[in-house]
Amino acid sequence: MRAGEEKIYIDPVTREPLRLVDEVRKGDEIISGALVNSAGHRHEIRDGVPDLVYPYELPAVDAEALQKYEERADAYDRYLPLTFSTYGEDEEAVRNAMIDKLDLKPNSIVLETGAGTGRDSEIIARRLGANGKLYIQDLSPSFLAKNLERMHGVDARVEPALANGYYLPFADNTFDAYYHFGGINAFGDIKRAYAEMARVVKPGGKVVVGDESMPPWLRNTEFGRVLMNSNPEFVYPLELDKLPVEARKTRLEWIIGGVFWVIDFVVGEGEPKADFDFPIPGVRGGTHRTRYFGQLEGVTPEAKRMAQEARAKTGKSMHQWLDEVVREAAKRDLGQKD
Repeated sequence: MRAGEEKIYIDPVTREPLRLVDEVRKGDEIISGALVNSAGHRHEIRDGVPDLVYPYELPAVDAEALQKYEERADAYDRYLPLTFSTYGEDEEAVRNAMIDKLDLKPNSIVLETGAGTGRDSEIIARRLGANGKLYIQDLSPSFLAKNLERMHGVDARVEPALANGYYLPFADNTFDAYYHFGGINAFGDIKRAYAEMARVVKPGGKVVVGDESMPPWLRNTEFGRVLMNSNPEFVYPLELDKLPVEARKTRLEWIIGGVFWVIDFVVGEGEPKADFDFPIPGVRGGTHRTRYFGQLEGVTPEAKRMAQEARAKTGKSMHQWLDEVVREAAKRDLGQKD
C-alpha cells in the first residue's frame, strides 16, 4: 500500500474516513500498520495489504467460499485453461473482449473485485498508463498474493486490499469503471453487491460483471444436464431482478460455450427519468401520472356503461369526461360556485 492511499479507503461498516496509525514504511510503501476510524474499528495492514473484510465473522456461505478458494489457490491457474478449451474458446480473446466493455482510458481509475490470481487484472493494468490506477480486491489472501506476483512490471499503479465485494471500503463515485468476473454466484448478498458496484462508480462509468450459469433454454438439454451434473455451479440462476436501479444501457451476453454470462451497464443516478405528464391521445386519455395516481373507487357495471356512452356522445376522452364530472359533482356537494 502506497503512502497517501489511506485517504481513499473508508470503513466498510460505517463508511467513515479512516486514518493511518502505527505504520512501518519502506520508502513510499506502507508495509504494516492499521487503518482506524473514530469508532475504534481497526483494519490491519500486513505485507502492504490492508485487510478491510467485513463482516468480521463471515456468513457461512462466504466462509465456505473463502475456504474453497484458499484450498484451490495453488492449482487454480493450472486447471483454469480447461474451462476455455472445453468449449474451443481462446482465453485471451474472451478476456480481452470482456475488458473492452469497460471503455477504459489510460488514466482511468478502476476497481476489480474477486480479482483472483490476476488473469484479468493483468489485461486491465496493461490498458492503463502510468496515470491509471487499478484497485484489486479479493476475499482470499492466497489468491491476492498470486495476483500481486503477476502485477510486477505493469505501468499502472496497482493497489491491493482484502475486502468483501458487497461491503466495499470506498466512498461514493470513486471509480471510472468496475470489473468482476467469476465467483459472484457464491456471494452471500448478491443484491447488495450490485448496489455497491453502482454506488462506488461515478455516474456515466461502466460496470462489467459475469459468472457461470446454465441459461434457461439449455437446462433440459443433455448438454446442460451433463455440465450441471459435473459442476453444480452451473445450476446457479442469473438473477436479473437483483441489478441496481442505476443500471442504464444494460446488455447481457452469454459467452464461453454459452454457459457463462456477462452483463455490462452504464451507471446512472437513481431511478430512470421519463415524461409522465404528456396527454396520451385516444379514448382513454389522461397521462401516465394521472392513470397511476388518479384511481377512484370502483363503480357498478351499469354506472360504467352509462359513463362510456356519455363519454362517446361528447367525443371527449374518458379522462377528460371523468375529470369534469367529478369536479362538477364535488363543487356541488361542497357548495362551491364557479
